[in-house]
Amino acid sequence: MNNVYQKTLKEPFTIKGAGLHTGENVNMTFIPAEPNHGFVFKRIDLPDQPKIVVDVDNVFDTSRGTSIKQNNIEVRTIEHAMAALVGMQIDNVLIEIDCIETPILDGSSRLYIEAIEKVGLQEQEVEKEYFEIKNIITFRDEEKKVELIAIPADDFRISVMVDYDSEVLRNQHASLYDINDFSKEFSKCRTFVFLHELEYLIKNNLVKGGDINNAIVFVDRLVEENELQRLAKFFKRPEIKVREQGILNNVELHYNNEPARHKLLDLIGDLATIGMPIKGHIIAIRPGHKSNIEFAKLIKKQIKQIRKVPQVDVTANPIYDINDIKKMLPHRPPFLLVDKIMKMSNKSIVGLKNVTMNEPFFVGHFPDEPVMPGVLQIEAMAQCGGILVLSTIPDPENYATYFMKITDVKFRQKVVPGDTLIFQLDLLSPIRRGLCHMKGTAFVGNKVVMEAELLAQISKIK
Repeated sequence: MNNVYQKTLKEPFTIKGAGLHTGENVNMTFIPAEPNHGFVFKRIDLPDQPKIVVDVDNVFDTSRGTSIKQNNIEVRTIEHAMAALVGMQIDNVLIEIDCIETPILDGSSRLYIEAIEKVGLQEQEVEKEYFEIKNIITFRDEEKKVELIAIPADDFRISVMVDYDSEVLRNQHASLYDINDFSKEFSKCRTFVFLHELEYLIKNNLVKGGDINNAIVFVDRLVEENELQRLAKFFKRPEIKVREQGILNNVELHYNNEPARHKLLDLIGDLATIGMPIKGHIIAIRPGHKSNIEFAKLIKKQIKQIRKVPQVDVTANPIYDINDIKKMLPHRPPFLLVDKIMKMSNKSIVGLKNVTMNEPFFVGHFPDEPVMPGVLQIEAMAQCGGILVLSTIPDPENYATYFMKITDVKFRQKVVPGDTLIFQLDLLSPIRRGLCHMKGTAFVGNKVVMEAELLAQISKIK
């Protein structure tokens, strides 16, 4: 399978429009960003131009959209912009915005998608990292009859079912099985609202930037003519009528299930707060921003548990220093690739490798851009795991460790001179007859740079 690399924009673009609730004119400029940057907003209208990271831990309000806050600085209603970035499989963008709220535009992600397609995408040198759903993740709200489920799948899929117990908006469903279909099949699907919800927003001095064209308005009750006239006046229209199917005559539906498709769009935008793309099938029944974010928090919690960086004080005295390691491993320079063992139990081990420019492999890999070869990262990880196995026998100096199988190897980021590699290996099954099956993860700082599953066996040196 070919590697999939992170993407950013080829060049900046700017979107302009009115904020839905503030009514203020908004300028949003999307700027290419370096690998592993993620999605970050920058409030250029405020002193010091503070930044807000798009992260589920920064979501503070889901009442009328998804809004984020960091250090008391807010950006509101981000979901349509986020859906466009995820739908175009973009990983890294800086978004400069001069208002507290994104523009509503036509109530969809269409204009963002068109702008992205116009400037194009730039593939970056760092491999894209996915969170692969391994176990079923479920969120339920019994009172509101909401359920979201993530199940394992080889790619990203999403299915949405909605039911509003309304004569004018019956059961609908929508499914996306290929993210490449988002731009054509889902991005133009607009937000929708029931008339009584719209009236509440108007009475509470909201939707100041609302226009009758940026939402589908469902009418689920008899409406008097004077009420329609008030709506026409608010939206500066000569007249507004109710069609037979219970929709104001403001828009033509793109699809019969456009509301369900828009809920799918919202869910994609809200899941952007996880911080990485997903491989899995998301099934959502009656989703909304609040439930979407609660579900995203459950996924993020699993990511944190799986990717938890070992807490290691590199200045502390090691369990084994290099002289201890030489007594256990038969390897010698330049092929001894573990410097310290910092933690060890009967099920796991944490070791360090300080990468310097003096490593002999940098002479040829590569002279003008030194990068530690991936095969040597695996070897260093295996040596660390070998120490865990050899520590269980009384005469480790008489044994060597041999690979039997290496699977699920993923290289996430380059390792270069000056990096300190932290290896954590955890047993996937008990050691039996010298066989050791381990899951290994390599970190530089708080970022995963490599991971693999290793099966090895110790054997007596003849």
